[in-house]
Amino acid sequence: MKSQLVAESAGQRTFVVVLDPGEEAFAALTAFAVDHDIGGASLTALGAFETATVGWFDINEKTYRKIPVQEQCEVLSAIGDVAIGDDGKPSLHVHAVLGLRDGSTKGGHLLDGIVRPTLEVTLVETPGHLRRRKRPELGIALIDLDA
Repeated sequence: MKSQLVAESAGQRTFVVVLDPGEEAFAALTAFAVDHDIGGASLTALGAFETATVGWFDINEKTYRKIPVQEQCEVLSAIGDVAIGDDGKPSLHVHAVLGLRDGSTKGGHLLDGIVRPTLEVTLVETPGHLRRRKRPELGIALIDLDA
């Protein structure tokens, strides 16, 4: 992974992060947020994965139903955010639309993705930290603006 701080103003930093082949995207971006003490941010990304798993959140079961993508795919769009989780560490929430060789797509919550050949990410930090709290009635952690 390579990164560069491309702008900084009034407590807001903008980074460009480029992941290398073989890196697992979700883990690498989480590590980047931890290493750079990012407590609130939005992100966008594009590139490609060798394999990936997206998920569809089943509200009744309170869990993600995994949708594996076992082929090379284009990251047509990935958007997300970073907030501080219940454990006090940066927590990512990313949705992705993946393009397959036949032009069809699969999408959902990004659970994992092995980069091939690259993933280019723009991460824009917010001046204040965001807080993500577990909602037991839903079985998921969501941003809590009252925190």
